[in-house]
Amino acid sequence: MPQQHWFMWGIDIFSGLFLVLFWLLLIAVIYMFIADKLQTKQAIRHNYPVIGRFRYIFEKQGEFFRQYFFSQDREELPFNRAERSWVYRAAKNVDRTIAFGSTQVLDKPGAVMFMNSAFPVSDHDTHQTIAVTIGPECKHPYTTDKICHISAMSFGALSRPAVTALSHGAAKAGCWLNTGEGGLSPYHLKGHCDLVFQIGTAKYGVRNEHGHLDPQKLTDIAAHSEVKMFEVKLSQGAKPGKGGILPAIKVTEEIATIRGIPAGQDSISPNGHIELHNVADIIDMINQVRDITGKPTGIKAVLGDMSWVTEFLDEIERRGIEYAPDFFTLDSSDGGTGAAPQALMDNVGLPLRQSLPLLVDLLNERGFKQRIKVIATGKMIMPSYVAWALATGADFIASARGNMFALGCIQSLQCNRDTCPTGITTHNIRLQKGLDPKDKSARVANYNHFLHYDLTMIAHSCGVTDPRYLTRHHARIVQSTGVAVTLDKHYRHMQ
Repeated sequence: MPQQHWFMWGIDIFSGLFLVLFWLLLIAVIYMFIADKLQTKQAIRHNYPVIGRFRYIFEKQGEFFRQYFFSQDREELPFNRAERSWVYRAAKNVDRTIAFGSTQVLDKPGAVMFMNSAFPVSDHDTHQTIAVTIGPECKHPYTTDKICHISAMSFGALSRPAVTALSHGAAKAGCWLNTGEGGLSPYHLKGHCDLVFQIGTAKYGVRNEHGHLDPQKLTDIAAHSEVKMFEVKLSQGAKPGKGGILPAIKVTEEIATIRGIPAGQDSISPNGHIELHNVADIIDMINQVRDITGKPTGIKAVLGDMSWVTEFLDEIERRGIEYAPDFFTLDSSDGGTGAAPQALMDNVGLPLRQSLPLLVDLLNERGFKQRIKVIATGKMIMPSYVAWALATGADFIASARGNMFALGCIQSLQCNRDTCPTGITTHNIRLQKGLDPKDKSARVANYNHFLHYDLTMIAHSCGVTDPRYLTRHHARIVQSTGVAVTLDKHYRHMQ
């Protein structure tokens, strides 16, 4: 009897809750029906009340469903599942092998294949890694034997724990970390890694009240032993021809102090340096920064119109090779970590596949390639991409999004909304708690280690002892006819 009593009581409670939920649902549907019919902003909702709302729900969740249920391993953009999976496995130091054949379409036009040698270099032999010096004539030149580095990501665009993890990870990997245009934060310095300080068009961290370069602030930045080089950013891949964009919701008091701007307001950089009007002005700024800091100084740009580069090199020839930048960071036009107008990200500038050979060939023709080191950046997240860049003529590569994947990025495409679910690009404290800098720094270090390791494996397969010995003869690229030709023949037709 007692058991039957409790059972009947449970049935009554459940029935009561069901009726309450039913009436609440009915009221909600009636409310949505009336609201949809009265509003005129969305035609679908007005013409198909209640049911029309599902369109907007599915549209919002479409990215999620495509990523996890419908897209094949090689279909997604900007990075497909196969690419992300390799980075995740490398970062976690787990098995990076695959089985049952490649899912890569090997006869697709543009596909790059490296030419294995009949006499590969033994992986068991010890080989001295080639070290390269940037700015040998500077008071404080910079020498590194690492090829792969961490590209520009500002504190502000990235969260405190994310920048902290990158700093410690770069130190463990022995590579440099570019600060991005947002200034030098305490979190960049935490890991005591090598840093490249980027001077953006707004000159955050080294600007005076009028937005011009402040020599004293520049001297103070250079006084940090961790800061090894300076980079004057002319343009970047996400938004060539437009300055950086940091939404107001991400401009905290701390970020505002570091940048020297008002808190709680959109941080929008000018689309160009106010001091620069011609190539002579660019060279003047490079040498001003280098004279003040005593450290290697270069420029970063996305290539579009090539005439300015020709004029730039003409001006260097006129003044003397000592006035040349110490490096040229070449960005790809197909975007990056920052918020940007779609019209610019999709349609302005040259992708790295086209711009890198053009720049390298131009520097070689003028005899400047040895003096001006080329740093390629833009989707350089895989060993094969790095190998292509080196074979084409780059001296270094730098990757931003590859290291974001190492931090745990899931490509949710919310970098500009302060709602990043992995805590990387948000200043929401609750979301940041999921990012442990100690754990993620180890993953960043692992990723960069295996990026170099597999890059060296490709080089050894091609019969050379070091990836820096890769040339355009070591790789072929598939043409529209389906036939692959060596990179040197392919790029000869591009000129």
